[in-house]
Amino acid sequence: MTAIPHDFDGVRAELELPSATSTDSFPPDVLAEAATIAAAPRDDREDATEVPFVTIDPPGSKDLDQAVFLERVGDGFRVHYAIADLGSAIPAGGAVDTEARRRGQTIYLPDGRVPLHPPLLSEGELSLLAGQDRAAAVWTIEVGSDGVAGPASVRRAVVRSVAQLDYEGVQAAFDAGTPHPSIEPLADLGRLRLQVRVERGAIELALPEQEVVHVGDNWRVRMRIRTAVDAWNAEISLLTGMAAAQLMIEARIGLLRTLPRADHRVGVEFLRTARALGVQVPDGATPAQVIAGLDPDQPAAIALMTEATRLLRGAGYESFDGSEPEQADHAGIGGPYAHVTAPLRRLADRFGTEVCLALCTGSKVPEWVRDALPTLPDIMRTSDQRAAGADRACIDLAEVWMLTGRIGEAFEGVVVHADETGGEVMLVEPPVIARCIGAGLVEGAQVSVVLSTLDPQDREIEFSYTGGRPASAT
Repeated sequence: MTAIPHDFDGVRAELELPSATSTDSFPPDVLAEAATIAAAPRDDREDATEVPFVTIDPPGSKDLDQAVFLERVGDGFRVHYAIADLGSAIPAGGAVDTEARRRGQTIYLPDGRVPLHPPLLSEGELSLLAGQDRAAAVWTIEVGSDGVAGPASVRRAVVRSVAQLDYEGVQAAFDAGTPHPSIEPLADLGRLRLQVRVERGAIELALPEQEVVHVGDNWRVRMRIRTAVDAWNAEISLLTGMAAAQLMIEARIGLLRTLPRADHRVGVEFLRTARALGVQVPDGATPAQVIAGLDPDQPAAIALMTEATRLLRGAGYESFDGSEPEQADHAGIGGPYAHVTAPLRRLADRFGTEVCLALCTGSKVPEWVRDALPTLPDIMRTSDQRAAGADRACIDLAEVWMLTGRIGEAFEGVVVHADETGGEVMLVEPPVIARCIGAGLVEGAQVSVVLSTLDPQDREIEFSYTGGRPASAT
């Protein structure tokens, strides 16, 4: 493929995102206050530097929100989870706080990110970098041998990560039977927690994710397969968020991430689709249990997981103070859930953490937190839309670049959705997902399609199906 100088500046302009470097995109007063914060002495707090925390992040990451240490206690587990403490460092109403409320969250693009906070803080003084003493909100959560969560609390402490691990390295270590001692229980705990959530109705999709990567002089889309370690590590964050939500609900104050459960008819239709695709549906099985048993390497499973996204509509945030939340559940997670584990990259987490710290110490929730709670749902909703838009636009653009000059060419793919006029196909190579026109498509079928439309301006791709391969589910 001929090298073409592509970039994503058009996406930035369309979404009104800064096109400068991550540091220069911040106003001078924000950078000045960030320097003051970075140089300020930290408050006196418990010394927990003897706990051998480790971080698990993509290679090269510097904005490290979480550090974990797991231990076995009898037949159960004890989770120690350190979260970067921003609430004690960032002045409420100051320049950094105001800018963070404007941004909402870090926006990731293939050629750079638009960070929530100045890198001096998010990649430096407030990040849980290995070998550095850092202020943290440290969660301690007891988990039984059955995976059910027990008592949970959070406190302020100084921590020191002993190692910065990455997902591939951790997976390789587990595969070799030599996991890092600080996370040795991760596999057993992760599996148990996933089982508990599925039994509670959690819709856990293991769909491969499209991501844009730089290969040589070109941008390409590839499918990122979720590893076992990805899933196990996510369970620690979800466990913490569920513990935080429980604290908030009992105290009648906080901010929840919510997702209403799908209408019963949608669940029935999903199970009917599963049977039509040849997926085994045991008597009495719930959609969550069927999804948990799918093999993402099978075309029918990919189609069914795509169909399952209909079960996950209506996500939002709900703040409450002095009364119970009107909507507390998160259907994708299997119970009430709050964002508290990624404050360097997501605004809501700083406020959620402050609520939980106050509740666990028996003190009043700070007024600056209470004042902010009603405003956070709209801020987060807007930033979620912006982040999702940036992600989708970059993938669409990279797909167009990969298919440039290939109009009329045939491709092998899998039908992930079908309707009266065609449907949606996922190509085997390159891993493009796009609209396909043509009668006779069947979800889960392996088909041959022809690239018929390619519009770089609107980032639109369309294929045509004329019966190139038998349209039957596999």
